[in-house]
Amino acid sequence: MPERVILETELPGLKRVNRGKVRDIYETDGKLLIVATDRISAFDSILPTGIPFKGKVLTGLTLFWLEFFKGAVENHLVTADVAQMGPALRGQEETLRGRSMLVRKAKVFPIECVVRGYMAGSGWAGYRKNGAVCGIKLPAGLKESDKLPEPIFTPSTKAESGHDENISFDQMVNSIGREAAQTLRDKSLEVYRRAADYARGKGIIICDTKFEWGLADGRVILIDEVLTPDSSRLWPAEGYAPGRAQPSFDKQFVRDWLIDSGWNKEPPAPPLPEQVVRKTSEKYRQAYEILTGRKIS
Repeated sequence: MPERVILETELPGLKRVNRGKVRDIYETDGKLLIVATDRISAFDSILPTGIPFKGKVLTGLTLFWLEFFKGAVENHLVTADVAQMGPALRGQEETLRGRSMLVRKAKVFPIECVVRGYMAGSGWAGYRKNGAVCGIKLPAGLKESDKLPEPIFTPSTKAESGHDENISFDQMVNSIGREAAQTLRDKSLEVYRRAADYARGKGIIICDTKFEWGLADGRVILIDEVLTPDSSRLWPAEGYAPGRAQPSFDKQFVRDWLIDSGWNKEPPAPPLPEQVVRKTSEKYRQAYEILTGRKIS
């Protein structure tokens, strides 16, 4: 039987408080229920075609990393077991299993905490222009996809729609205060370094990633998705070669097809052909299976 693709969720009796590009968030019994759908977005548009297993990969990898950092980094997870989520969700097991997390509420810091370990994307574009990435000067002579001498922290604003905007660390301090800014920077760099070391040993390079943090009971905690193909650039270590763009475990097949299709990047986006859906699903599942050693189902 083919994997059921979930693009929309409706949970009777629960208030949906947010519909993101991928996640639907509900309020239940003083907590939040995060449901990762199989929606996929590109160029700031949600596509009409879903990607099988995508929501399960995002949730499964997040749960894997939260367990990996357990004891070192506090997070918002209450449970991922639907049977433990309360009577309001009885009868919703088929929709929620494998793609949902019940979490504590937190006051979200309005900052995307981006950590870059390699030269790619907008960082590479900025470096070619002025020798710096988000205002951080770097040694001359670096090539595309080069490993940076040290990971760098490059925060951005959190945009409800459209692109996040890169900001300086000083701007981050002005937004949330120096102590909080330093804490988020230090925690983000620590989590990235530990995850990157682990992933490299499994054959995956974490080029860059973004974290989100919140405040609960006066403590800074890790929230939302963690080190997934949606929040990170994940490269296969085999065949890695600086001086060019790298293949990645994400939606690059989708972006490439949309560019070649002639779409003007204005909504609505066109539906995806079956072969692009299949290849994208395979890449997401490969990332999960390589990092966790488990099959997604």
